[in-house]
Amino acid sequence: MAHAYIPRKSDKFTFGLWTVMNTGRDPFGDATRPALSGLRAITELGKRRVYSYELHAEDLVPEGSAAAKRDKIVREAKTRMADADIKATSIGCNIFYDPVFKDGGLTSHDPLIRQHTIQRYVKAIDLGAELGTTLCNVWGGREGAECDAAKDPAEGIKRFREAFNYLSEYVRGQKLKGFRLSIEPKPNEPRGDILLPTSGHVLGFIATLDHPDMVGVVPELAHVRMAGLNSYHEIAQVLECGKLFGIHLNGQKPLRFDQDLRFGAEDLKESFFVVKVIEDAQWPGTRTFDAHAYRTVDRKGVWDFVEGCMRTYLILKEKVAQFNSDLVVQGILGELSQEAPALPSPRALKAKKFDLRKLAKTRLPYEELDQRVQEILLGVVR
Repeated sequence: MAHAYIPRKSDKFTFGLWTVMNTGRDPFGDATRPALSGLRAITELGKRRVYSYELHAEDLVPEGSAAAKRDKIVREAKTRMADADIKATSIGCNIFYDPVFKDGGLTSHDPLIRQHTIQRYVKAIDLGAELGTTLCNVWGGREGAECDAAKDPAEGIKRFREAFNYLSEYVRGQKLKGFRLSIEPKPNEPRGDILLPTSGHVLGFIATLDHPDMVGVVPELAHVRMAGLNSYHEIAQVLECGKLFGIHLNGQKPLRFDQDLRFGAEDLKESFFVVKVIEDAQWPGTRTFDAHAYRTVDRKGVWDFVEGCMRTYLILKEKVAQFNSDLVVQGILGELSQEAPALPSPRALKAKKFDLRKLAKTRLPYEELDQRVQEILLGVVR
């Protein structure tokens, strides 16, 4: 299986502008590498065969920019996109950095802060439409609490619902063909507890909206693992529901702070199964990397990080093909799978006798199967 693992535009790899613009600053230390503009990030990603980019509106157009400056930046972005053959596929906005959002934006107690936050998303949708995106992704990083006495979570959900119904109507009113909204769940950090913390919470919430067909989920591997859950299972459920509007790929040690490590760096087997569920389903969306280069590296190291994320995905994609064609694996799976007969009527089911001793003796060679997966990933099986 000789392969150079060189990405192509058809692989549909995507990076958030914020990922490569990251300067290495963290809560305990200042920047370790020079800043990079959003415009320069677009050009550099395009050079590296990246299909598209995602952005916070503020990554490209600073908040408060005059109309003339905004329009000039947008024109320049479009020129660079054409020159580098790179698209924009998703937009959001930064409602977590400014002190005004210290207690949330869409769910703030203050109705004027809520209106300002919705205003930012409306402007982000406009900018996204100009750049050709078809998705506005909402990450509610400050939509939560540390002090439960101060917040009624049910009221917070109602405010979330009001915002999404408003934004859905705005998109419909603007007649933005194919434009959709999504929610990116996260359990905690920077807030103690964030509303809609997992994909299951988000799926339940979407069902209560006025236009549930317009709203989906963008799970992030690190966020799932921060909750101690299995990202493969979470993504599979969202995919099965037809609600996988995007995916953010990265690496994460479970139950830690949000590390945003290079894809596959800490959770190789789980990453393998995430790639498997996406590729087996022939999911048409972009494979977006939402991670940061180590704080210890310089600007060149950032581009090594970009290449590394894509290379790991392509290696795991090759391993998926190997898994799917491996005779040992397929033999075990064939042994396990049984054709399911139609369920009998309740009356017949209640009368049916089951030989539990016989059923309990069913062979489940999971040790053999798991070891085979391990050896495929380790490169022992050829």
